[in-house]
Amino acid sequence: MRSKGQGNKIDLWKTSSGGDVTSVLSDEILLHVFRLLSPSSSSSSSNYSLVCKRWMRLYGLLRLSIKVQDWTFLETGRMSIRFPNLTDVDLTRASVVLPAVSNKGSSILLTHQGLTVQLSFDAVDPASIERCIEDQQLSPARLDKGLKILADSYPGLQRLCVVDVRRQTRIGSGGDGFVAVEGLGEVVDNYFDFTPDSKKRGEKKKKKNGEKEEAQGFNEEKEEEDNDDDNDEDDDDSFFKVEAKQDSSVVAKNWTGPIQQLSMKKNKSWTEAGISSIAKNCPMLQELELYQCTDETLRAISACENLQIVRLKGSITGFYHCTFTDIGLTILSRTFRRLVRLELSGCEASYEGISAIGKSCAMLEELTLSNKGFYEGWVAALSFLTCLKTLKLEGCKQIDRNPGPIQRLGRCKAINQLQLVRCDLRDRVGFAALLAVCVSTKELEFQDCWGLDDDSFSLAASCKSVRLLGLAGCSLITTAGLVVVVQACKDLQRLRVTFCDNIRYSELTPALCNRFLSLMEFSWRPDTKSVLAAGLAGTGVGQKGGRFFTRRG
Repeated sequence: MRSKGQGNKIDLWKTSSGGDVTSVLSDEILLHVFRLLSPSSSSSSSNYSLVCKRWMRLYGLLRLSIKVQDWTFLETGRMSIRFPNLTDVDLTRASVVLPAVSNKGSSILLTHQGLTVQLSFDAVDPASIERCIEDQQLSPARLDKGLKILADSYPGLQRLCVVDVRRQTRIGSGGDGFVAVEGLGEVVDNYFDFTPDSKKRGEKKKKKNGEKEEAQGFNEEKEEEDNDDDNDEDDDDSFFKVEAKQDSSVVAKNWTGPIQQLSMKKNKSWTEAGISSIAKNCPMLQELELYQCTDETLRAISACENLQIVRLKGSITGFYHCTFTDIGLTILSRTFRRLVRLELSGCEASYEGISAIGKSCAMLEELTLSNKGFYEGWVAALSFLTCLKTLKLEGCKQIDRNPGPIQRLGRCKAINQLQLVRCDLRDRVGFAALLAVCVSTKELEFQDCWGLDDDSFSLAASCKSVRLLGLAGCSLITTAGLVVVVQACKDLQRLRVTFCDNIRYSELTPALCNRFLSLMEFSWRPDTKSVLAAGLAGTGVGQKGGRFFTRRG
């Protein structure tokens, strides 16, 4: 080696012939070595994919999931070249294109469930915030183009998270939203027909030909047939309406206000959209998460027959408003018959939608309802879910204002777990109806629920088969209310009480303590103040005139 300059350095990565040392190893051996690496090392491509282009290409073959940040990465085709074997794709963050930050100051960022948007300084009300979000989202044309590229590049796709930026007109009119009517299945059959367009046109032409041959000659029939073909194309863009009237065939159910007129526009883009190409070209798709979901979106993905896990998110307060109704849930029930887990958030549905899911989706085991809940009467439809094992209500402001007589409600006999998270339980009628339907539950859990006091919590004593009882953040429940439910549940084996300030150690009776000793699992941390006082007992800290700590200079 020379003392100055570059000198004759030795490249350890090159042999005497000038080739790579790892070139003697085949791709199969290197892939096997990469698979044996620890998850912390293989999760990031910066560990070994930056060594050389060959290693980067091999790492791309092993990558199965990705969260896309930039939509152009998918749109230009670079993602399919870089990662050709993806089965899990998340496109939610790429649906928003953040503008460049101005030099005058930093902008305000609004984040919700992985979606981040940049608000302008004049976004002060929900309407201006929603307009700001719409301006930063992708255009429908770019969404369709990217999804078609995704469908063509990954036919073996198994999981997809996407935001549908096409905002169609909301079904129904009036401030209260959708009207629940009987005979909704006929509405879906007539206006959401699943028959292919070519078959329908062929049957229509055949019927018209038979009628014309009896009345007119062959030549006149030929001319009128050509005119009918032109009219068929115009019919595809026409409006069709469904009127809900109070008669024997269509009767409003659980509705006290005036019956509204439902209208929907039949749009050609539903079947030609990119999300429809995902349904047609990805037969192995099993898990789907849709943001800004509407009835039109559910119609577009109706070709997905193997879906097992579906998460639909419509309206989000303060973020955007795109909702789906009973019509969309009926379409979902008739196409996704293999559903095992279903999550509905921000929808406007009622008895008809839940009952349609229960009648068609016989394999459904887990149902999650959140954000605003449903309209009146939906609790009675839970009895149609014969295989439902887990029911979770999250963020429901009101359970059910008019569930009907409790004596006439059905039962979910297979239910095993009932969870209520951040729900408003001040309405005792709806809460009592929910417990009556889920009376056979084995696990009952409450977390940060409003209005859950001793009177409301005493209704849980009717669920005598409970084996696990969980209370977290229920500050209104006292020790007396807990004793009533614990004594009623004879089969109780596990008890979890955390952050319930009105349940105190000093109020426990000897009989209740003996019952706690017989439990298989006992998690007890109700009053944080008493726990702190017990831990500081004898130290003199926290008492008047006791010890204190000072900082020395």
